[in-house]
Amino acid sequence: MLSIDTIVTFSLAALLLSLSPGPSNLYIMARSINQGYKAGVAAASGLAVGSFIYVIATALGIATLFKYSPVAYTLIKIAGAGYLIYLGIQYLRAPKTAANTPIAAPTHSFGHIFRQSIIVELTNPKTALFFIAFLPQFVSTEAGSVTVQLMVLGAIYALIALCCDLMVATLAGKLGSWLVQHQAFIYWQDKISGSILVGLGSYIGLEEILSLSRN
Repeated sequence: MLSIDTIVTFSLAALLLSLSPGPSNLYIMARSINQGYKAGVAAASGLAVGSFIYVIATALGIATLFKYSPVAYTLIKIAGAGYLIYLGIQYLRAPKTAANTPIAAPTHSFGHIFRQSIIVELTNPKTALFFIAFLPQFVSTEAGSVTVQLMVLGAIYALIALCCDLMVATLAGKLGSWLVQHQAFIYWQDKISGSILVGLGSYIGLEEILSLSRN
């Protein structure tokens, strides 16, 4: 069973990453600014469904890999740590005048936006890579079923992301126009997020490499 410390640490990391301006937040912001709060909610809900699908696929796939090859599972964690560092560097390298502003989105029905958002999430390879890189880092083989741990962590992340996305949809009318005029806010958010990812990836990667060397 996952410890309270693990859940709290994971939840804080997920919250910080979900609050950071990124493609999903900007996509929802664009929808909300263009068609109002309900369109943003439809977009957020679709992205959440896509995330849950990825959570299930990731949990089943990684659990199967661990069952048949624990060494490969450890290598996946090391590779995942490297990917987190890579993502962090991408955040840190983001220019201050990066094109982080939401673009105008075409008008569609809320049902169409919901379905489109699911597809947007499922066809984003970075989402799959992120789940594969992020979730296993908080799983302990001594805490019970790997599948259950991955499912719980994935569900927590998806719910936190959904809450953050709904907040963006609610505030998009004012927050969206404010962010457009305050690129420095996005710039420093990117720097903070990048530092978190690089630090987390470095710590986990070093820990796994030392663990392999001891064995």
